[in-house]
Amino acid sequence: MNRFTLMFKQIHYLEKPGECNQVKKVMISIKGTPVSAESENESFELMTDGEYSHEGETSTFSYVESELTGVDGMLTTFNVEPNRVTLKRGNGMIGDMIFSENQKHHFLYETPFGSILMGIDTHSIKENMRDDGGSLEIRYDIEVDNISVSKNLFEINIRSFTQ
Repeated sequence: MNRFTLMFKQIHYLEKPGECNQVKKVMISIKGTPVSAESENESFELMTDGEYSHEGETSTFSYVESELTGVDGMLTTFNVEPNRVTLKRGNGMIGDMIFSENQKHHFLYETPFGSILMGIDTHSIKENMRDDGGSLEIRYDIEVDNISVSKNLFEINIRSFTQ
C-alpha cells in the first residue's frame, strides 16, 4: 500500500466510521476559471491520478498535490454531498473550503506569512456523481476580509481507469 492510499483510507475511515466503501483508482481533471472579461486567459487545469469512492448520495475523491501546485505532497480531498462540497487540504490546518449553494462560509487560510480571513459565496453546484466517477461544477465568489476579489468556476471530471 503506497503513502497516498494509506492517507486516503485514514481520512475516509475518519469521516465514515464503520463503513468500508470500495476505493477506485481514477483520473481527475480539475479546471479552475475566473469568470470575468479581464481574466479570460487565466484559467488553470490539473490532470492527476487519484482515488474515489461513492456511497449513496456521497462521493469522496482525493489526490496528492504536485510541485506544480505549490503544495507538493499534500493530500487534497473533496467530499461531495447534495448541495454541499467540502475541500480539505492536508490535515485541515490550511482551512477547509465549504461550498454550499446560496450560502457564504468563512475560514482562515494559513500562509507562511500568517492567516487570512477568506469567504466562499457559492452560487451553484451541479453534480453528477456515480459509482464509476462523474462530474462536478461549482460557481462561487472568493472574498478576502469580506471584500469580493473574484468570481470563479470549478469544472471537475472523475473517470475510472476501467471506463
